Amino acid sequence: MFHHSFIMRRMFMLVFIALAASALLAAVAFGIAGRTTQFNYSVNEAELQYENIYEVIQDTADELTLDEIYRYILYPAAGSDREYFIADSEGRVIYPQSIYNRANEDEQAAIDFISENLTNEDAWTEHLAFMQQHFYSHQTLLMKFSFKCNDRTYYIIQYNIINEGNELINSYINILLLSTLAAALAMMVPTIIFVEVITEPLQEVNLIAKEYGRGNLRIRANEDHIGEAGELAESFNNMANKLSKSINELTNERNKLENIFNVISEGIMVFNRDGTVTFTNDTMAVIFAKVPRKNNFTERIQIVPFEEFWEDLAVCMETGETKKNVVESPNYAYEYTIVPRFDADDSNVCIGATGFFRDITEEHKLDMTRRDYVANISHELRTPLQTLRGLIEPLADGMVKKDEDRMRYYDIILNETLRLSRLIDDMLELSKLQSGTLAFQMYPFDLNEVLSSIHARFTPVMKEAGIYFSVHSTTERLPTVNGNPDRVNQILVILLDNAKKYTPKGGSITITSDYNEEIGKVYISVADTGQGIHEYDINHIFERFFKADRARGKKGTGLGLSIAKELLTYMGEDITVESEYGKGTKFTFTLKKAEAANVWE
Repeated sequence: MFHHSFIMRRMFMLVFIALAASALLAAVAFGIAGRTTQFNYSVNEAELQYENIYEVIQDTADELTLDEIYRYILYPAAGSDREYFIADSEGRVIYPQSIYNRANEDEQAAIDFISENLTNEDAWTEHLAFMQQHFYSHQTLLMKFSFKCNDRTYYIIQYNIINEGNELINSYINILLLSTLAAALAMMVPTIIFVEVITEPLQEVNLIAKEYGRGNLRIRANEDHIGEAGELAESFNNMANKLSKSINELTNERNKLENIFNVISEGIMVFNRDGTVTFTNDTMAVIFAKVPRKNNFTERIQIVPFEEFWEDLAVCMETGETKKNVVESPNYAYEYTIVPRFDADDSNVCIGATGFFRDITEEHKLDMTRRDYVANISHELRTPLQTLRGLIEPLADGMVKKDEDRMRYYDIILNETLRLSRLIDDMLELSKLQSGTLAFQMYPFDLNEVLSSIHARFTPVMKEAGIYFSVHSTTERLPTVNGNPDRVNQILVILLDNAKKYTPKGGSITITSDYNEEIGKVYISVADTGQGIHEYDINHIFERFFKADRARGKKGTGLGLSIAKELLTYMGEDITVESEYGKGTKFTFTLKKAEAANVWE
């Protein structure tokens, strides 16, 4: 009971803290008073002995030598915390004679003070000086007087260590603290009993309230308690009766709304003021299926996987303003609207919000495709056109005088014209592939002949470029595959041209083929030892107009790999890429084994 009662714990804590605080204050006050009393007593005792020594020295100084004064008067009067020095008029301590060899830190400080301030009366207050203070430990007290011996002036300095505390004071303080602890422990039992009697009805009502929170409205509080506890139980029971009736009515209305919301294609989610979800329609279970969860340990990200949404939700419920936003990524796009809900009695109090979610991925992709296509076409067409303009204008103005310069300009114009023509042809072909208007026949063909033709065609080209080129298969002979040989040849040419651009002299390009009998597919790989592709470029390598290394100025339209992928997609095949930057790249595509072994001519 004690462990689970908040009031009991706090009340006991209050009693204990009050006793501890009073004991601490009493100990501090007792310690300060005791140390002050002890200090004054020690100072008075030192002054009393000082006066006695002073009187004895004044009466006997003319009859004794310095050695006899120290030996018979000063030395016997010294103790563990008190010592006497004899100094000459120049401040040198001459008795005790061995003090310089055995002086501790405090004694050495006293000797230095005497040496520097013996005749400086500003350093003494009526022959007394507190030279040094040690916090909560002791103070060093010096007292002096002068006398004459053998017609010379000497000084006697009383050196005192004044302790500010002693063991008796500490013992009293310890007893005070222990008695306070004992009193606190003794108060524990009556405190527990007293608080338990007070809190028992409250805890009962608290447990019933928790049951109400779990939806159990059948339980009722005990109204037999005397006083406010009984009145509280009666109020809780009345509230439960009314609440049960209201919940039944709301449940019926909610069921009607759920049936309507569940047929809507948009996701709908209702939130309380604290951001708790109170309702979701069926669409919410599948609408975010394409969004990867970045943080599996954050519960709210599992509900709606966008931090932007939760920030807008907080602003919406804080300000009461409707928030609308679009969340975009390369793989998805969502639009959401958050509408605040206000209290029926006070339109300025926001009690929650409703979120509406719409998957606009396809719309977004279509819009991005249009924009990117226009931008890329504009960029790719501008380069050759600017080059042509830069060459034709000086020719038209007669600025190129030499025939060899004009011929060089004509060659460049021809190459740029051919490049522009290839770009337009590639764009038209890719556009037809993606729109489905470009059709070609699919039939069984001999892949071995295609690879042999490629080997014969590219061997001299690669040799001239200083690149080692080879074609080999892991099986003796590849099976007949289904597809279009011209298009497969086109794909291989695209991959080889691409590999040749990025493979330096002395590198190698290898075509490897392998047949997987279990799945009935042939794998063709084109691997090079070129510069490779950055990991942040590899996911975009098949996009239109994308060039992984624009800075190096490699020529090309940026459409080859896109055309290769679209051709394979049309044939029902796939292409993948593996690359490590600085070490090389490997493209691999598949072809299905033909069901009929006969090759169509």
